[in-house]
Amino acid sequence: MRQNQSKQEGWREKKRRETLQRITGAALELFVDKGYEFTTLDAIAEAAGISVRTFFYYFTSKEEILAAWQKDLPASLQAAILAQPTDQSPLDVTCNAHLQLLSNYDTDHALVIDRILRSNEQLRANNQAKFLRLEAAAFEALCELWPQSERRKALRMIAMVSVGALRIAIDAWAEEDGKSPPGDYVRQAFADLKAGLNASKGFWMT
Repeated sequence: MRQNQSKQEGWREKKRRETLQRITGAALELFVDKGYEFTTLDAIAEAAGISVRTFFYYFTSKEEILAAWQKDLPASLQAAILAQPTDQSPLDVTCNAHLQLLSNYDTDHALVIDRILRSNEQLRANNQAKFLRLEAAAFEALCELWPQSERRKALRMIAMVSVGALRIAIDAWAEEDGKSPPGDYVRQAFADLKAGLNASKGFWMT
């Protein structure tokens, strides 16, 4: 009986996760096609193939949908860092992990969503908080790759500056309306970071 209950709970969780993803995907498509301000909750529910009542079981606002879209980013960054080989520097590990993460996103959609996230004070605050979570995730993953206690301070610094480089790259990409792929801006930001740190020797590069 417990086994059947466990299977039922697993099925419910899977269905809930799939519905959540369907709502988020439908909302992002509408934000891109119609504009954030002109997208209604009713329209999102219809596009997701659910009732408005069901929609409110998952979300209460469009802001919550955007937050959900960003929710998995720290875990995704963590996984990308842990997948990197350790025969490269920690700074290169974070750079390559950021590049891997960005490659999974539709560039045109991401540009529109980035503009939305900058469009009002509440969304901007939520967006800024995302970077703190990314920093914490990067630090945790780096410490797993390099568990030596004497490296923790340096790894924390690398997590901070690498996410800072990512922010600068995203800002530049948005300011230039996505003229080049976001990965190009990330590579340039990390190149500038290395040059600024004069990181030709020591822990940063070895």
